[in-house]
Amino acid sequence: MSAMFALATIGHSQNNAPELSPLSVVGSKSDASTLSSGMKTSMPIKDIPQSLSIMTSEQIKAQGLKSIGDVIDYTPGVNTSQGEGHRDAAVIRGVRTTQDFYRDGIRDDVQYYRPLYNIDQVEVLRGPNALLSGFGGAYGIINRVSKKGVIGESFNTVSGSIDTFGETNVQLDSNYKIGDNQAFRINMFGESLENHRDYYYGDSFGVNPTMKYLLGDGSTLDLSYEYLNQERFIDRGIPTGSDGKPVESLKDFVFGDPTENYSTHEAHIFKAIYEHELTDSLSGRLSVSHSDHDKLYQNLYASSYDDAAGTVKLDGYVDTTQRETTTFSYQVNGEFEMGDIVHNLIAGLEFIETSNDNDRYNADWTPDDNADSDTETFTISRLMVNRNSGVNSSGNTTVNNYTTSINDKTLGDLSVVSAYLLDEIELTDSLDLVLGVRFDKMDYDVKDVKNSANYTDSDDTISPRAGIVFDVTDNTAVYASYSESYQQIKGDQYASLNAYDNKSDPNTFENTEFGVKYDLPNGLSFSAAFFNVEANKPQTNDNGATFYKEKSDVSGFELQILGALTDKWYLIAGYTSLDAESSTGGRLREAPEDMFSIWNNYLLSDRLAVNLGVIYQGESQIGSSTTPVLPDYTRVDVGATYALTDNTRLQVNIENLTDEVYFPNSHSTHQASVGAPVNATFGITSSF
Repeated sequence: MSAMFALATIGHSQNNAPELSPLSVVGSKSDASTLSSGMKTSMPIKDIPQSLSIMTSEQIKAQGLKSIGDVIDYTPGVNTSQGEGHRDAAVIRGVRTTQDFYRDGIRDDVQYYRPLYNIDQVEVLRGPNALLSGFGGAYGIINRVSKKGVIGESFNTVSGSIDTFGETNVQLDSNYKIGDNQAFRINMFGESLENHRDYYYGDSFGVNPTMKYLLGDGSTLDLSYEYLNQERFIDRGIPTGSDGKPVESLKDFVFGDPTENYSTHEAHIFKAIYEHELTDSLSGRLSVSHSDHDKLYQNLYASSYDDAAGTVKLDGYVDTTQRETTTFSYQVNGEFEMGDIVHNLIAGLEFIETSNDNDRYNADWTPDDNADSDTETFTISRLMVNRNSGVNSSGNTTVNNYTTSINDKTLGDLSVVSAYLLDEIELTDSLDLVLGVRFDKMDYDVKDVKNSANYTDSDDTISPRAGIVFDVTDNTAVYASYSESYQQIKGDQYASLNAYDNKSDPNTFENTEFGVKYDLPNGLSFSAAFFNVEANKPQTNDNGATFYKEKSDVSGFELQILGALTDKWYLIAGYTSLDAESSTGGRLREAPEDMFSIWNNYLLSDRLAVNLGVIYQGESQIGSSTTPVLPDYTRVDVGATYALTDNTRLQVNIENLTDEVYFPNSHSTHQASVGAPVNATFGITSSF
């Protein structure tokens, strides 16, 4: 449908079509990137006392990135987790999260794969900071900034791609001038997914119409509606062997049911952002959002592996979630002087209301060779189970169903009321002080339908933030900061609670950070951050005694350099060193000691640009013990863009040029993802 719409639109008469030729080096077309207005700061990036990265849509297109996971691969301080094959999952400063995703500063904590077709830039802020996130944001946040209508312009941009696995993607970005003060913009995409793994498939469609209004006196209103419909195969990866590493000889095997391992997701997302000038020095921002998500995922996966017997035990479940969230947020931003001191105050109120209906049914095998009917043992082959039926290791035909073994069924309601105040103080021309505090009141009620019980958890939290920034020179700034955040005790799925949770404090996170930001004379920008994050996750047992389910201490440093070395050469590089330990002294899961990435974009002529990227990830643990592990790997990516005409460009991106066998992430033991072999994506983009 989206492809037909795109082709039909090409024939329309357009004005101000963006020229795609001559090419220019990435990053040279605009001023330095800045954080979006939803990030609760007015400071330039150099003066923000926090480690952060921004990836623009221009760089995303040049690199041929297709997902949030691809963006993470080239972002320091962050790596990917498997997400059980049906959701984005990030490891920020050594700790896995699926809830710390935002869209235009608004929480987006449903578990799904977020497309990039309607995104202007992706902002990654590292370190807990409740002033930005409220609850959650335990180790940082990932914020997507939406494309909005452009006043006074009309253009269409159509792009399509196909890769060597057969995956196809088509996108449309159209902007229409409606008078002098209004613009309508629509972004659409459709894709058919394929990859190197057996049985894999996927189909997605998304459409995002937006309206922009200039209301006079500096006021703007942006309205947005997005519809998403996604379905894809779930691949939980391969087992680990007696040496603790993924079994490379099984890299072509899929441990699941080709017809029953899948996820579906349908979403309706409404959003309005009203920004206005109250006085010459005071502005306001009102954001209202409502989202409705319907998610299902079901899968079989390997829960144990016997190398000697050549067998694997398959476990599985089906899980459904219906979640509705409404968010109201209003903040004011004003600047005033007290003597020689300049204050920029940001004050706001936020209200979140979420309802979450969730149920899960376990696999149930009949007949069953195991004492636990949720699992069944099979002799390893390329096809062990099909349509919920297979021959087990004893030679008997066994059939699974997902309707008889209920694991849980819950109805959850979450409400959060927040107030925050931030003061960005310019003490002198070279010294800034940042002071802030946020109050959050969270009430979480769960009806446990399976056990006919009702539970509640209520928390009142005060989260401070403090930072100091000193401009050593016009090009060099050093900073120190401290911030806190918290997380509701049951995490991000809002699907469980017990009778004793209300007696426990919420999970808390403290971040101490020191850094330097330096703009080099040749056009590069360098930043370094040294940090320590302490996490405390208290629990209360049935006797009322408090104990710590998990404590962790993560320290390390991040280095980042980016910018134009010459007018023809742009690069971005990052390095991360992590020392991530639990309270028992063991290393945290999925926290490599070393991570490195570099990407170069070089302009050979005004019609031809080439790029080269390298990703290195050190060895990491899959679980809490020293084994199993994900081995270290290095991946090399290359690409080229050629301007065929002034308004049409061709592009090729080759991933894993050296065809390295690697395992980029995992979810748990015996669930290691298999990286893709060498593959190429061919694309074309035209503007009209």
